[in-house]
Amino acid sequence: MRAWLPRLCVTLAALLLLTAAPAYAAPARTAADLAAPGSHAVGYSDVSVSASGRSFSARVYYPAMSEGSNRAVAAGRFPVVSFGHGFFQNIGKYASLGRHWASWGMITIMPASQGGLFPSHGAFADDLNAALTWMVQQDTAGGSRFNAHVRTDRLALSGHSMGGGASVLAAARNPSVRAVTNLAAAETNPSAKAAAATTRVPMQLVAGSQDTVAGPSGHQIPIYGAKLPSKQLRTITGGFHCGFTDSGGFGCDSGSISRAVQQSITQRVTTSWLLYYLADDTGQYDAVWGAAAQTDPAVQFLGVE
Repeated sequence: MRAWLPRLCVTLAALLLLTAAPAYAAPARTAADLAAPGSHAVGYSDVSVSASGRSFSARVYYPAMSEGSNRAVAAGRFPVVSFGHGFFQNIGKYASLGRHWASWGMITIMPASQGGLFPSHGAFADDLNAALTWMVQQDTAGGSRFNAHVRTDRLALSGHSMGGGASVLAAARNPSVRAVTNLAAAETNPSAKAAAATTRVPMQLVAGSQDTVAGPSGHQIPIYGAKLPSKQLRTITGGFHCGFTDSGGFGCDSGSISRAVQQSITQRVTTSWLLYYLADDTGQYDAVWGAAAQTDPAVQFLGVE
């Protein structure tokens, strides 16, 4: 047999195999659905905060070993978000958001202070910062549920309406804060707009296009305009003021999308922001600043990185 004949046979066999079998295609990677719950079970605890000369009650949602009240915290250290409620709103109306962030690895503390008819916006800002200080202290407090579980260098502020405006005031006063995300942030007294002009930490303002209580034109757009970069305004198309809460009430408005849809969008947009800035998850860049953020069909984008 000629020497080249075996090599020719092998080559022909290989070609037959390639034409007979379909080419292998690697499965496409799918991004995590940030509107769905994260991997952590969620615990919650009602606590008494005393820090920085402030004293008040609060509820804390956190990643836990199992679901429920006063459960053990999950292994590891976690960033902290301090969240301010809206005017005359109970913190229970933000349970779904607190639980959602906790499922994605964020400790969320919600002060119950300044809940009356005549709240002090400045004092509320101090309470939001005191809540962060208290959580940082818990990391080294003997006997605390949160001992050795707080990532003390990853702190954020948030809030809804009055609480959103107070989060801007608080950020201007607290150099330890790394990021802000708030919902329908309202102008406050003292001015959140003025405070934004002195705040350099990245700030995300989430608004509803059909908000008739604290709409974008009178509240979030002026705050955004005054804010130094990095900043972004994400306006949910059809969103409304009370769509950021778990239930409505006296004086609530409505929009062209449901509360469930608005909360799903809110959870997705804010979770990507918190993961990017607090959990160092660079994989969230596209959802925060990239094409996915800027072409989102449900959310109008305005931002300067």
